[in-house]
Amino acid sequence: MFHLFTPSKAHYPQLLAVWESSVRATHHFLQPADISFFKKTIQEKEVFSQVSLIAVQDENNRLLGFAGISGNRLEMLFIDAAERGKGLGKNLMLHVINNCNVTKVDVNEQNAEAVNFYKHFGFKIISRDEIDGTGKPYPILHMER
Repeated sequence: MFHLFTPSKAHYPQLLAVWESSVRATHHFLQPADISFFKKTIQEKEVFSQVSLIAVQDENNRLLGFAGISGNRLEMLFIDAAERGKGLGKNLMLHVINNCNVTKVDVNEQNAEAVNFYKHFGFKIISRDEIDGTGKPYPILHMER
């Protein structure tokens, strides 16, 4: 059993741990130095405070995953590696589409599983950038529904 809630700043360390677990399980194209770079960037730029967060917890209040939204854009969706495949991502996605009017998402092209996940929810690729927002050689797909 799980429930959705709005995390506070006190949850940021847990969010970061979920982020890292998820990235290590899904972003196989990243080098360890890249993961460290992005983790440091998230902390230094206080990325979590720049989006509206929705998180999912189990009955023991353990944070299992989260989504971050800005306007109608899904900025992030991460599920703890141990919790993948249990419907948490689907539930978060349906929530942000139906309750937060999410119609746009950017995704790493090399993360084919995520690309297909978003396609399943009706997102289509509308454009592509050769590099990510930090200038790294990880192409970004811009998707809309």
